[in-house]
Amino acid sequence: MVSAKIAPSMLSSDFANLASEAQRMVNLGADWLHMDIMDGHFVPNLTIGAPVIESLRKHTKAYLDCHLMVTNPLDYVDAFGKAGASGFTFHVEVSKDNWQELVKQIKSKGMRPGVALKPGTPVEEVYPLLEGENCVEMVLVMTVEPGFGGQKFMPDTMSKVRTLREKHPNLDIEVDGGLGPSTIETAAAAGANCIVAGSSVFGAPEPGQVISLLRTSVNKAQKTG
Repeated sequence: MVSAKIAPSMLSSDFANLASEAQRMVNLGADWLHMDIMDGHFVPNLTIGAPVIESLRKHTKAYLDCHLMVTNPLDYVDAFGKAGASGFTFHVEVSKDNWQELVKQIKSKGMRPGVALKPGTPVEEVYPLLEGENCVEMVLVMTVEPGFGGQKFMPDTMSKVRTLREKHPNLDIEVDGGLGPSTIETAAAAGANCIVAGSSVFGAPEPGQVISLLRTSVNKAQKTG
């Protein structure tokens, strides 16, 4: 059985108060802090880079779950390792030729490697990255198109989660996009255990209650699954 990991998406936080927002989420029960790195090329939006991770690391010991929506992830490994990133998740769409080197480099910098796939990318494309010694330790199934927060959850992406869970019972499977009280049961039942939630947490009157609800749904599904 895999454990529930709830990761508030800091893209929905108040960036002017990032350190206090991070602390608030940890105090409210967050397991991880999800950091969206966008380069303005792989996705149209531009967000944060290694300097922000480095600054935030001085204020928190939390697991910084970094999702790199970038065209050349290999160029970022060294900087993110030095900055104090905990997890480094790259996209399969841009790393089909060099993922083995990428995973090796990520691990050598003390980070945990993960691979992400867009809603339109077949799940089979991540299979090679889950085999052998040099494999990723997490798969992030995007449940919206990457690049913007606040989008609607795409339930048809759940078939990927189910397929991965059947093949890999002990794998960390993360979902990101449109997750909240109304969609968590669908994701949890499919087998997702790492839940990224932005607006549903930060926009709630009681964010701690939402974090708790997300965790309860995952734990319940893991017990009955």
